[in-house]
Amino acid sequence: MTKAKPWSSPMPEDQFEFMRNILKAPSPVGLESAMTIGVLKPHFDNFMPKSWTMHQFIGNAGVVWDSHPGEDDRFSVMLVGHADKIRMQVRKIGSDGKVYINSDSFLPCTLLGHEVTVFSEDPETPGQYRSFTGGTVEAMGAIHFSDPAQRTGEKGIRPNSLYLDLQIYGENKADQVKRLGLKPGDPILLNRPIRRGFSPDTFYGAYLDNGLGCFVTAEVARLVVEAGGTDRIRVLYAIASHEEIGRFGSRILAGALVPDVLIGIDVNHDYVAAPGIGDRNMQPLEMGKGFTLTTGAIVSEQLNARIKTAAASEGIPMQIDVSGRDTGTDGMASVLASVDSAATSVGFPTRNMHTISESGHTGDVLAAIHVLKSTLLAMDREEDLKQAFQDSHPRLDQTTTLTHRGFEKLDKKKAKQ
Repeated sequence: MTKAKPWSSPMPEDQFEFMRNILKAPSPVGLESAMTIGVLKPHFDNFMPKSWTMHQFIGNAGVVWDSHPGEDDRFSVMLVGHADKIRMQVRKIGSDGKVYINSDSFLPCTLLGHEVTVFSEDPETPGQYRSFTGGTVEAMGAIHFSDPAQRTGEKGIRPNSLYLDLQIYGENKADQVKRLGLKPGDPILLNRPIRRGFSPDTFYGAYLDNGLGCFVTAEVARLVVEAGGTDRIRVLYAIASHEEIGRFGSRILAGALVPDVLIGIDVNHDYVAAPGIGDRNMQPLEMGKGFTLTTGAIVSEQLNARIKTAAASEGIPMQIDVSGRDTGTDGMASVLASVDSAATSVGFPTRNMHTISESGHTGDVLAAIHVLKSTLLAMDREEDLKQAFQDSHPRLDQTTTLTHRGFEKLDKKKAKQ
């Protein structure tokens, strides 16, 4: 009996639990070390060879695991996920005890009623943080107090009306809140770890963006080590910071380590299931049909060709994504850092991005893991990758001519069958 491929089988429970731990790590923008050091470092410590090293940085909590540290002349490939999560922040404490917050990259209407975790710096010990749960995000209090246009859907929720309700009551409500030590800038995260979904091989919860990219990066590293590692290429398994506010972390990593190849790993959209966008004629990316590979923007077609070849040889399902000027991912890191790298972006279609109920398909995530593992191992078998990349830029002045008559042979072949 033929053994089922990993990407066509249910994700094992221990692997799913590791993915859950990554996604629930409290790592808002600028405070990512709960994921990078708290979750990912112990995982890498379990399998990485002693010859590897972990790079850390002064100005951000990003990390890079390096398979051949110090060997700057060796051809290098950097995989990048980003650990930072979009978050809400405290703006003001009202006299009525309401804690007014911003919505950052969330649509305000998607936040109402959801439970959150608040992280607050200890005012007596700067640099130390406390956390508490039990609060919810609100804006109107009840439908009875809403604007009539909100009840009909003609008017939405304004970002500046959002507040954290801590159920404060009694006298001196604002003082009760202030005694907690809350202050403007304290981050707030949605509180919903992922769980398996109703349909087979699906899952949902908060912060698939972009704990999934970090999970893929870590699992590729583990599988490559289990396969014997790489001999010719230096692999840099990177987890970046500050992606959600402008991809500032990954460009630092690229600038510091100057990879020859850079592959950003990030969530993508299920455009087929997205409501109300049919007239946009988006590329038909869909959950459950494989990983996504970006073309356009600054993407290297030589690099994409290698990933496509690996996918075809392993039978890994793939979907093509289309970008214009910008991939919108950490795949842009090298060019933004003025580093000469062949780059691309790999992802997986998800639904409900930047909500508490983001959802995805484990098969798509596993497909990304295994195609990247196969790509790295195949590249490691090439003798002179730098020269190969320099000499293999596609020549569109050397194409074969395709005409409608070229279909005649195909039509005759089908007729015989």
